[in-house]
Amino acid sequence: MNHSNHSRDRRNFSLATAGLLGLPLLAVWQPAQALSIADLTDQEASQGLRTALTQGAQVAVDLLGKSGGFLDNEKVRIGLPGGLDSAAKLMRKLGQGQKVDELITSMNRAAEAAVPMAKDLLINAVKNMSVQDAKGILTGGDTSVTDFFSSKTRAPLSAQFLPVVSKAVEKVGLVEQYNQIAGKASGMGLMKKEDANIQQYVTGKTLDGLYFTIGEQERQLRQNPAGAASAIVKKVFGAI
Repeated sequence: MNHSNHSRDRRNFSLATAGLLGLPLLAVWQPAQALSIADLTDQEASQGLRTALTQGAQVAVDLLGKSGGFLDNEKVRIGLPGGLDSAAKLMRKLGQGQKVDELITSMNRAAEAAVPMAKDLLINAVKNMSVQDAKGILTGGDTSVTDFFSSKTRAPLSAQFLPVVSKAVEKVGLVEQYNQIAGKASGMGLMKKEDANIQQYVTGKTLDGLYFTIGEQERQLRQNPAGAASAIVKKVFGAI
């Protein structure tokens, strides 16, 4: 074999070897594909969501169920229904603005007093969540968490909250006046019928604020799954 043939054979062998060695190296360096919801087992999806929603419910109750939880939070602060705006403005002009402010404060204080009662029912709803519920929330839109908790807990929590709310707002002494004015406004189509009773109105707004805040916790996990404390939560929300 002459020198040129020997060099060519050696070069071919080197190229072939490099090709063989390169295959596994290329495979190793291929970026791993991101998980999708379809890659998760039903158990993983349910467990991850249950963990996230349990934490979210506890955080929401802690945030809202304290002094200022509603009153100082613009996102959930309970104001007078739109149909009572003119009545409130008139009362302020007549020098009764302090009474209006007292009523608004008492409405929010009532919400803050009622919220801690919700923790057990919220957590039980999460524990009893079906696989179908879990997948529906994970693939649902921005209101999927709110819709889930509302469908499972609104009726029983309304019954629990109403006496607490009634006791708190009745201290102000404007309840009858509110209900009279609101009743007229409702009859004229200026506000929803269910808002014409202050106790029911505040109860409904308390639940809306609670569900909204739990939903906010879940949305934060969707936006930043890496920030979750639990590995299963990271995996599930990283797949969304």
